[in-house]
Amino acid sequence: MPFQQYPFKGGIPSGNTASRPGSPVIGDTYYNGQLEIIEIYNGTSWVALSAPAATPSITSVTDVSSADAYTSTAGKLTIALQAGVGGSTPTQYNVFTTSGGFSASSSSSTVTLTGLTPGTAYTVYANAQNNFGTTVNTGNFSAVTPSTLPEIRTIGVATTSSGTTDVTVTWTNGSNGGKALTSITITPFLNGTTAQTSQTASTTSSTSHTFTGLTQGSSYTFKVKATNANGTCADSTATNSVTIPVLFNVDYLVLAGGGAGGTNHGGGGAGGMRCTVTASGGGASVESKLAAGTGINYTVTVGAGGAGTAYNGNFTSGSNSVFSSITSNGGGFGAGDKSNVATNAATGGCGGGGAYGASNRTGAAGTANQGRAGGDGFEGSGNNLQGGGGGGTGTAGVTATSNASGNGGNGTATSITGTSVTYGGGGGGGTQNTSGTGTVGTGGTGGGGNGARVDSVGGSGTANTGGGGGGCGGGGGTSGSGGSGFVVLRYPNTVSITVGAGLTAGVTNQSVGTNERYTTLTAGSGNVSWS
Repeated sequence: MPFQQYPFKGGIPSGNTASRPGSPVIGDTYYNGQLEIIEIYNGTSWVALSAPAATPSITSVTDVSSADAYTSTAGKLTIALQAGVGGSTPTQYNVFTTSGGFSASSSSSTVTLTGLTPGTAYTVYANAQNNFGTTVNTGNFSAVTPSTLPEIRTIGVATTSSGTTDVTVTWTNGSNGGKALTSITITPFLNGTTAQTSQTASTTSSTSHTFTGLTQGSSYTFKVKATNANGTCADSTATNSVTIPVLFNVDYLVLAGGGAGGTNHGGGGAGGMRCTVTASGGGASVESKLAAGTGINYTVTVGAGGAGTAYNGNFTSGSNSVFSSITSNGGGFGAGDKSNVATNAATGGCGGGGAYGASNRTGAAGTANQGRAGGDGFEGSGNNLQGGGGGGTGTAGVTATSNASGNGGNGTATSITGTSVTYGGGGGGGTQNTSGTGTVGTGGTGGGGNGARVDSVGGSGTANTGGGGGGCGGGGGTSGSGGSGFVVLRYPNTVSITVGAGLTAGVTNQSVGTNERYTTLTAGSGNVSWS
């Protein structure tokens, strides 16, 4: 049968949307003048014939990357769309970001954008298309931020602190994955393999954490991981291996170098003294032992005594002595004339003695809990010019009187080596009197040098006692040098000390009592360690 075309009687019904036929059947055709399209009834609704799709709407934008492990392009957003009213059925939906140049398409009304940066907020818009064209763009949808697991932390180093079992672990924080962190967890691994009890960093922005209470003598590595609302990232790589030191207590005597005597006329102050056995200088109580560990270097410096000088020369204080965190201050020099200018006594571990002048008569102060002050000088008529004694670790230097220079202050006895020895005597004051009426100050017990008369040489402090040098009178006199310092370390006989380069040892690993040893260090600067 040949095809025949039958025209519509009276033409196609027409009107606006509201006046569509009330009881249409499948195949009914209608011209919608309001939308300017021909529509056909499909049994359910009126659909456009031979027309572009209508502009869709975005109903939701959802972060769907939350369960993914972090990478810089792990972010994903799913955009749900609804077809517009009045157009033909879309064959494709297209979604775009307003920044970053991301886009995606789908024949479904659900479109997923991938490769986004976690933690960055994205605003999206969309359009639809079919064979007859592409719609105009939707408006922008409110910004949504894709989020994932946190980025794996970048591990730093693990370090121990001298004298403790503490280990500090460091790391660098990367991206939080688009959500705030809830915790950072640090896990120790015994011998690099067996996980031990984890600890949590103090804040979610922390980049270090200190472990306490780890087993002495054991080796550990550490790993770090971070958690946000999406979950926990993988562990970082491991730190270096750290062995927790085996701790033991060390007794010490740290005695600084004594100060030189002055010319005209103060005695030099003794070096400061700190000790954990019997007593410390300045009347201080016994100090606490220092906790040390095996395999760790500890700094030791033995302070030199101040150099004596000729009349009007440069006065010199003693140098500090050090063991690890313990420092004793060098003794102060005695007062006198420097380049024909009256010079005050110097403060120090123990203070230098004063001279005769109105401006430099006062003895200098010592350091609290290390030593005592120097005595004052005296000025009488004629050559009745007397220097004060330098301070000792035990007692202050004696103030000069008419025709009598001050004696140096006495030192302090300690039995750290098993035998009681006195250290840190102040230097005696010098006198301007050439003979007879003027009494020269004597050095304090514990290595202080005696004072001298005019044109004479003051006595030097005894080496390794920290004693102050004796002062002298003017003219061709020379002040005494301070005695060098001394460091003694006493420790359990279960460990053995090694004295490093730069240090001079007197005795090493010498037994004292039944359970301990000691080592004396007499000069230089370097490290000691125990094994």
